Amino acid sequence: MSTIRFADVATFFAEETADRYAAAFHETTDTVRLAVTDDAITTDMPDADQMQQGIEMMVTTLFDLLRDTRLEAIADRLAWGIVHSFHKVTDQLDGEADRAARKLQDMLRENDGGEIAATEMEEAQTLCHGLDEAREAVACMRDHAADIFRIETGRPWSSPRGSLTSSKRTASVVAAADFLAARRQRRIEAHAPKGPVVIFSGGQAWHDHQQLWQRLDLIKARIPQMVLATTAQDKGCDAIAAAWAARAGVKLIAFTLDRRLGKRAGFARNEALLKLKPVEAVVCEGSGLQSHLARLVRAERVPAHFFTLAGQQQHATA
Repeated sequence: MSTIRFADVATFFAEETADRYAAAFHETTDTVRLAVTDDAITTDMPDADQMQQGIEMMVTTLFDLLRDTRLEAIADRLAWGIVHSFHKVTDQLDGEADRAARKLQDMLRENDGGEIAATEMEEAQTLCHGLDEAREAVACMRDHAADIFRIETGRPWSSPRGSLTSSKRTASVVAAADFLAARRQRRIEAHAPKGPVVIFSGGQAWHDHQQLWQRLDLIKARIPQMVLATTAQDKGCDAIAAAWAARAGVKLIAFTLDRRLGKRAGFARNEALLKLKPVEAVVCEGSGLQSHLARLVRAERVPAHFFTLAGQQQHATA
C-alpha cells in the first residue's frame, strides 16, 4: 500500500464536505416511501454531521488498525470493498428510482382525472421522492468514503464498471410533470457534464504527481469549468490525473478501451478523445498510443502540454 498522503484526513471536515452532506441529507418533502409496499415514512433524515463523521471513522479506522501489521498490505483492498458497497446500493437505488419514474410517467399519460388515479399518482410521486433522496444520501457517503480512500492510498477509488456520478440537491418540485422533467435534467447533466474539455493521457511508469498536478492547477485556473477526459488507466499518469480531479472537484470522463476493436482499440480511443473538441491537452510520454495522440493533437492544433520521461521534464506548446 502506498504511504503517500495528499492531505490530512482532517481536511474532510472542511466546509465543502459539510455542505455536500447538508445538501444530500436534506428532506425534500414531509413524507416518502422506499418501496411500493412500504408505509409512508415521516421520520427525519439522519444527522448530516454525524453521518460525515461516521463515514470518516469507518474508513480511517480500518487503515489505522492494520497499519504496521502484517495485514497492512491488504488494507486498501478491504477499504475498496467498503466504498464499493455504497456504490452498489447507489446503483440499486438508481434503478429502482428509474422504474418508479417510468411508472409515474405511464400514470400521467393514462390519468383520467379521477380521485383514485390522483391518489395513486401522489403515492407514486412520494416513492420517487423517497428513492431519489435515499440515492443522493448513499451517493454522498460513497463519494466521501472514496475521498478518504484516495487520501489513504494515494490513488482514486474506481468503480469496476459504469460511471461514478453524483448530483447536487435541487428544489423540491410538487407537480408530477415538473418533477419528472427536473429529474431527467439532473441525470443528463450527471452523465454528460457540460464544460470545456481538457484531454489527458500518459504512460503507467510515472511517479512525479506534483509536476502534473501543478500543470493541471494552472489549466483549471484559466478554465474553471473544465471537464477532464482521460484514458482511464488505473496507475501512472491517468491515476495521478484522476486523483487531481477528485481533489479539485473537476468532473472526469474516463475513456476505457473497447476491447472488441482488438489492436485498434487504443487508437480508436484517441480518436474519440479528439471528437470531444478539446480546448487543451496534456500528453505524457508512454507508449505508441501516447505518441499517436500527440500527433492527433498537433494535427488538430489543440493547445498542448507535453511531458517526457527523461527526467520527467515538461514542455508546452501553444
